[in-house]
Amino acid sequence: MKWTPWIKVEEATTVPKTRIAVGMFLPLESGEKEPLGRRIIEVPENVEATETLRDPHSGFIAYVPVGSVKKGEKLVTSGAGKTTQCALCHGADLKGMGPVPGLAGRSPSYVVRQMFDMQKGVRKGMWTDLMKPVVAKLSEDEMLEIAAYTASLKP
Repeated sequence: MKWTPWIKVEEATTVPKTRIAVGMFLPLESGEKEPLGRRIIEVPENVEATETLRDPHSGFIAYVPVGSVKKGEKLVTSGAGKTTQCALCHGADLKGMGPVPGLAGRSPSYVVRQMFDMQKGVRKGMWTDLMKPVVAKLSEDEMLEIAAYTASLKP
């Protein structure tokens, strides 16, 4: 079966203005844009297919700040003195190893939220204690960069 990306990562300085509906951000019909800043915005590629038809094959675009994918790659592959190389536990291709989940192709918003919650001590689970020192020194921007890079990979 041919792989189709669920999340397409696009670096951008401006993004569609959005509204919240059915638990997700949807672009305004007017096509207005706004600055992205230091955040991630995920919107459906095809709003009608996602919102109305609930098409499970309709993917999403994750807008991330310009340069974040390359910065994230450096953090993921080397640790850059701030963290542990992700491949040590998540596998060389970041697709997971045993009970350690894959990171490749996952929603960047989800990945940032998990790292932030682990750093703050509000996420619990069997493997969470192993991640606490990994995320301890990361800034919010660095978490965003890691998530932008891992989301850009083929799961």
